[in-house]
Amino acid sequence: MKKTSSVLILLLLTLAVYWSIASLMPTYSADIDLGKDSFSTDRALTHVEAISKEPHGVGFPAHQKVGSYIVSQLEKMGLQTQLQKGYTAGDWANLSKATNILARIKGTGTGKALLLLSHYDSSPHSSLGASDAGSGVATILEGVRAFLAKNESPKNDIIILISDAEELGLNGADLFVRDHPWTKDVGLVINFEARGSGGPGIMLLETNRGNYNLIKEFTKANPEYPVANSLAYSIYKLLPNDTDLTVFREKADIDGFNFAFIDDHFDYHTAKDSYERLDKNTLAHQGSYLTALLDHFSAMDLTTVRSLKESVYFNVPIFKMVSYPFEWIWPMLFLGIALFLGLLVLGIQKKVLSGKDMLKGFVPMLIALSINGAVGYFSWGALKSIYPAYTDMLHGFTYNGHAYILVFVFFCLSSCFYAYHKFQVVKTPNLLVAPLFLWLVVCTLICYYLNGAAFFIIPVYTSLVALYIVINQKSPNGFLLLFLGLPAIFIFAPFIQLFPIALGLKMMVASTVFTTLTFFLLLPLINRIRNKRGLAFLSFLLFLGFFVSAHMNSDFDVDNPKPTSLLYVWNVDKNESHWATYEKVVSDWTKQYIGDTKMRPEELSENTISSKYGSGFSYVAEAPKKEIAPPIIEVLSDTVIGMHRSLKLQLIPQRNVNRLEVFTNDTPINKAMVNGIELSDYYLKDRRNGKLVTHYITDNEPTLLSLVYPADATLELTFYEASNDLLTNPQFTVPKRPEDNIPMPFVLNDAILTIQKMKFE
Repeated sequence: MKKTSSVLILLLLTLAVYWSIASLMPTYSADIDLGKDSFSTDRALTHVEAISKEPHGVGFPAHQKVGSYIVSQLEKMGLQTQLQKGYTAGDWANLSKATNILARIKGTGTGKALLLLSHYDSSPHSSLGASDAGSGVATILEGVRAFLAKNESPKNDIIILISDAEELGLNGADLFVRDHPWTKDVGLVINFEARGSGGPGIMLLETNRGNYNLIKEFTKANPEYPVANSLAYSIYKLLPNDTDLTVFREKADIDGFNFAFIDDHFDYHTAKDSYERLDKNTLAHQGSYLTALLDHFSAMDLTTVRSLKESVYFNVPIFKMVSYPFEWIWPMLFLGIALFLGLLVLGIQKKVLSGKDMLKGFVPMLIALSINGAVGYFSWGALKSIYPAYTDMLHGFTYNGHAYILVFVFFCLSSCFYAYHKFQVVKTPNLLVAPLFLWLVVCTLICYYLNGAAFFIIPVYTSLVALYIVINQKSPNGFLLLFLGLPAIFIFAPFIQLFPIALGLKMMVASTVFTTLTFFLLLPLINRIRNKRGLAFLSFLLFLGFFVSAHMNSDFDVDNPKPTSLLYVWNVDKNESHWATYEKVVSDWTKQYIGDTKMRPEELSENTISSKYGSGFSYVAEAPKKEIAPPIIEVLSDTVIGMHRSLKLQLIPQRNVNRLEVFTNDTPINKAMVNGIELSDYYLKDRRNGKLVTHYITDNEPTLLSLVYPADATLELTFYEASNDLLTNPQFTVPKRPEDNIPMPFVLNDAILTIQKMKFE
C-alpha cells in the first residue's frame, strides 16, 4: 500500500474509533432560551444545583429541604402532590422511614399508566447527590414540565414517583409497591439512575419475561442517541445490581427501562458528586431519552410490551438500534461456520491458502493474545503495588483511570503490530484463518453461555467478506477493507472503554483481550501496511507517554482528593476507646489520630459493621475517653413457648444518632420484626457475617426489636450505634479535612460509634 494511502487510512481508522465513542451522546450547548415545550438541559441544571447543595441522605437535615423543593416544583406545574410515608426494610434488612413524593397526570384512556421514577435521597453521609440521583429527578421535572407545556392530554395516566431511601435498600420503591394503591395501575416504568458523574446513559431492561416487544417499542420511540446492547443486559442480570426498578419487577411483575450513566465512577457516592462535576452532555442525553420515550409510551397500549420472545440488540452509529430474535442466533453461527469452511476450500483450490502457512498464522495470534491477556490480568495488582494509595479508592476506578485504559490499549497494539511484523512473510489470507477460527469458537461459546453477545458474529461476517476479497485479489482496495472493518470498530471500541469503567480497573483484562481480538478482525487492512514495526514502535511510545501522563496524575489533589476515614469507637462494656480507620495508606489528616501507634484491629473484627464491599477497619489506635451516651436497652418481654423463645427489646437513643446496627452470634433467628416490619424468611436464612438489621434513624426514633429463636440456644446481640458528627461534636477537636481529602464512601465515616453486647442464655 502506498505511504500516503496508508497514512490516510490510519487517520480514517482513528477517526472511526473516535466517532464510535463520541457519537454515543449529544454535545451540550446552552439552551435556556429553548421553547417552553422543549427539554432544556440548562433548566434541568437549575434543579440539580438546588438539590445538591448539601448532603441529603435519609435522617440528615437537608433531606427534608430537598423533598420540599421537589414538591414545590411539581405543584408549580399545576400538579397535585402527595407524600407516602412509612417504615420498610427492603430485602437487605436496612430499616428506614421513607417519604415518597408522588403526582399523577390524568390521561384520556383507561389503560395502564406509565410511571416515571428516580430517587431524591443521597448516599449517607457526605455525598451531594448531584448525579445520583439529582440528575434523574431534574430530568423528570424538566421533562414533565416540557410535556405539560404542549397542552396535549396523554392517552395513559403518567405517574411521577420520586422515591426515597433508595440508597439504603430500595426502601421507597418497596414501600410504594407494597402499600400504594397506584401500583396496580402501572404498566411500565422508566427509571433514571447514575453510578458516576458522566458518560452516556445506558439503557438496561428489567423484565421477568422476554425483551422482544420492549426493544421493538424502544426502537420505535426513536431516541436520538440510544446506547443499549443485549450483552450489557445479560451481564446486568448476572450481577447483584439492583435499582428501584428491580423492586417493581420482582414484587409486582412490572417491566421497565433503566437509564444509568456510569463514567467518572470515582465521584460515585462521594462529596465530589456535585453540580460542578456533573457532565452536561450526560444530562442532555438523559433528557433526550425521556423526551422520546414519554411521547411514545404515554400514547400506546402498555399491555402490549410484554413478550415471551427475546431479542439480540445493539446500537451502532447511523443505524441507531439493530435487533433480531434469539431464534436467529444458531442459524447465524452455522452460516458463519459454513462461510468459513467454504472460503478455506476456495483458498486451497486457488492455492492461496496452505496448511503450513495457516498453522503459522496461529503463532502471532497466540503470542499477542497471551501477552496482552496476561498483562491485562495482572495490571491492577501491579498498579496497586506501585501506587498503594489506589487501594483506598474503593470504586476500583482511579481518577486517572481513563489514561490507564489508553496505556494498556496502546501496549496491546504494540505487541500485536510487532507479532505480525515478525510473520509478515506469511500472506494475509493465511494469517486471517487463525483469528477467524478463534472468533467462531468464541461465538459458539457465546451461543451456549451468553446469548446476549450473539451479535459478535456480525463483525466476523465482514471479516469473512474481507477474507474472500484477499483470496481473490492480490492488491485489494484499502478503503474497501477499512469499510469492512467498521462493524468491528463501531461494536467493540466502546466495549474496550466500558469494561474497566463499569467493573473497575481490575477488569482491564477485558479491554486488553477485546483490543487484541478487534485487531485480529482488522488484519486484512492492517497487513496491507508495510511498516508494522514502525507502528509497533509508535504504539509503544504512546504506551509510555500515557503511562507517564497517568503517573504525573497519580497523586491526590484538590480536584482529585484522597478518600479518608476516621471513627471514634467506644466499647461500652469494656470501657475502651479507639480511633479507627478504613484507610490502607493512612493520610496525614488521619495520622493525627492513627499514626505511629497504629495497630491492626483484633476485637474490632473485619465484619462488625456492614459496608458495600465488606470493608473492615485497617488500623486502630488508643483514644481518650469521652462522655458518650450509649442507647438505653430495655427488655420489654422475654418468654418461652414450647421450643421457641420470644424476645422484645427497645433501644432508645440518648444522643442524636444516624444509624443502629444489630448483629447476632450464630444462633438461628426464626422470626424478626423491627419497628413493626417483619424481616423476610429468605433474608434470615441467608444473612451473612451475623448482621441482623441496620436501622437508619430519622428524628432519633427508638428501635423496637422482636425476635423468635430456639429456646435451647444462647443468643448474643451486639449493638453498634453511630452518629456522623465526629467533626462537629463539641467533645472533639477533629480539624476539618484538607481540600485534597474527602470522606471515604461506602463505609461508616466521620462517626462516633458505641458498641454494646447483651447475652440471653
